[in-house]
Amino acid sequence: MSDMLKIDVRDDGIAVLTMNRPGKRNAMCDELLEAIDGFFRKVPEGVRVVVLTGTEGHFCSGLDLSEHKARDAEGTMRHSRGWHEVMDRIQFGGVPVVSAMFGAVIGGGLELATSTHVRIAEPSTIFQLPEGRRGIFVGGGATVRVGRILGADRMIEMMLTGRKYGHEEGKALGLAHYAVGEGEALDLAMELAKKIASNAPLSNYIMVQAISRIEDMAKADGLFTESLCAALTQTSPDALEGLAAFLEKRAPKFS
Repeated sequence: MSDMLKIDVRDDGIAVLTMNRPGKRNAMCDELLEAIDGFFRKVPEGVRVVVLTGTEGHFCSGLDLSEHKARDAEGTMRHSRGWHEVMDRIQFGGVPVVSAMFGAVIGGGLELATSTHVRIAEPSTIFQLPEGRRGIFVGGGATVRVGRILGADRMIEMMLTGRKYGHEEGKALGLAHYAVGEGEALDLAMELAKKIASNAPLSNYIMVQAISRIEDMAKADGLFTESLCAALTQTSPDALEGLAAFLEKRAPKFS
């Protein structure tokens, strides 16, 4: 595994992934992307929740332009589709992912963050999509993930002007779910990760897999899919345990 990604698999079912490119504001390069992809391709057994964060005051400042390779149209499209594959694997891999964000959450870093399921931002957090100011266009999924959070109109303005949003604005817009004080993002991420890890694994899996897909469906298809998800979860052993725990006024103990 690359030194650019520190991996700490804990006994409580939480894995902490720390992007580690000192002096680069954790800018994304192929090696770091491949390390992240490698982890999510084969999540270690027993891991129920992943916490993703950065180091040296930054989450991820996007694509490392100093390592930019001249590609033709086909090569650029294939590279973009490779990013899409990794982001999809994070979003739909079945394991909830919590982002502890601070400093730069820019370009590809924002695309990465919005592929995760719970996002926490400190006061130093800067959300930005500067590609339009550099004569290029997003390629890691922003038009889908960021666009759905902000809406097309606001994303167009953000890209045209290079506008930056801070952590409170980001929370108001939905780029972050929580806005916390300086140095508090990772602590809250761990607290929320423990809470999520205590859920039934199947219901976590279904929530991560199904809800975003249902959003893409026609109303009738989405309602039918919801019924299938309900049938799977509500007839599981964990559902019986959850009901018993409620009736017995105790915390459930899921498998």
